[in-house]
Amino acid sequence: MTMRGGWRFNSADGPSMSRADYSKHSSFPGTGSGWRNSLLDILDKVERLPSAIFAAILFGLAWIPARGQWPYAVIPYVFFLSDWALLAALPATGRSFGPAKPPTLMLACLRIPWAFLPFQFLIPAHLIGTLLVVYGFWIEPQQLRVSCQMLRSKKLKSNMPIRILHLSDLHIERITSRERRLIQEVRSISADLIVLTGDYLNLSYIYAQETWEDAREVLRTLSAPFGIYAVTGSPVVDKADIVENLFEDLPIKLVRNETITVDIRGDIINLVGIDCTHKPFVDAPRLQSVLDGQSNRFTLLLYHTPDIAPDAARMAIDLQLSGHTHGGQVCLPFYGALYTSSLYGKRFESGRYQVGDMILYVSRGIGLEGRGSPRVRFLCPPEIVLWELTTA
Repeated sequence: MTMRGGWRFNSADGPSMSRADYSKHSSFPGTGSGWRNSLLDILDKVERLPSAIFAAILFGLAWIPARGQWPYAVIPYVFFLSDWALLAALPATGRSFGPAKPPTLMLACLRIPWAFLPFQFLIPAHLIGTLLVVYGFWIEPQQLRVSCQMLRSKKLKSNMPIRILHLSDLHIERITSRERRLIQEVRSISADLIVLTGDYLNLSYIYAQETWEDAREVLRTLSAPFGIYAVTGSPVVDKADIVENLFEDLPIKLVRNETITVDIRGDIINLVGIDCTHKPFVDAPRLQSVLDGQSNRFTLLLYHTPDIAPDAARMAIDLQLSGHTHGGQVCLPFYGALYTSSLYGKRFESGRYQVGDMILYVSRGIGLEGRGSPRVRFLCPPEIVLWELTTA
C-alpha cells in the first residue's frame, strides 16, 4: 500500500498482474468515440438552451420531488440558481472557462434527493452543498501540489540525484492562478530534466488563438539543463498538427515513437516516447520496435495513458510516466476516483504502482476536462511530480 499526497491509498500490482486484450473493443477513451463523446454532445446541447428554458427545467427538477409542497420546491430551486450563478462567474474571475449550464444541471440532479429530508434539515443540507460547490469549482482546481518521488536503480552510478520534473495534462484554457503557480514552482525546483506527457490544450479551445498564445507563454518559461521532452496525448486533444505548431520555436523536443539517449552527468538514460492512440495492441508493438536493446541502461518511458503499463513492464522499462486519468478529478473518501477514462478502470487511477519490475506513476495532471465537463476537482488536487533517481 502506497500513500499518495496525504489523500488516499493505492494498491500496488505485483509481477503477476494480467495483461488485458482490448483488440476487439469498438471504442476507446480519448479518441472522440463511444458513450462519453455522446454524453459530451448532449451537454453541448444543454449549454445552447436559452436561459429562460433552462431556468424552467431547473424549476421542474425542483418540483418533481416536492410532493406538491411549495417550500420543498422553492428552496432547492433557489440553490439550483445559486449554483448556476457561481459557475457562470468562474470565467469572469479568470478561474476556469467552461460552460455553466451542464454542470448546473448535474448539481441539480445531485441535490434532488435532499428534498426527502425532514424540512428542518433541508436548508442546512443545501448550504453544505453550496460550500462543496465553492470548494470543488473555485478552490481545489487552483491548489497545485508538488509530489516528490524517489527511485533507486542499479543501472545508475551517480550518487548525485537526477531530478526529473513530470508535467501532464496541462489542458490550458487561459493563464489562471494555477498556471502562474506552475511557472513559479518549475522555476524554484530547477530540475535537471523536464518531461511532459500530453494534453496541452483544453478540448474546448484547441483552435482558440488566445489559448494558443497563453499556452505558448507557459511552455516558453520551461527550462532544464538536460532538456525538455514531450509526447502527444489523446488524439482528440493533441492532434499532430496542433502539437507540432504549438511547440514551434520552443525549446521542447517532441519525442514521437523513438528512443533518445540523454547523458546526465555521466549516467546514460534511454528516454522513450510513444504517440498515444489509446489502443495498447497498436502502441505496445510500436514501443517494442523502438527499444534499442540496451537493457543495462535506465529506461524511462513517456506515454500519455497508463494503459500500456502491463506491456511495458515486459520490455525492461524501468519507469513509466503517464497521466490522462486526472486522478478522476472527483474522488470519494476511501474509494477514490469515480471515473478514470482508462481501459483498466480504477486499477491505475493515479499515483505510484509496481507493475512487475517496472515503476508506473500516473499523474493527477494540472488542468481540467473540456467541453461540457465540469471544471471541478474534489479530493484530487492538481499536481506536478518531482523524481529523484539515484544509484541503488
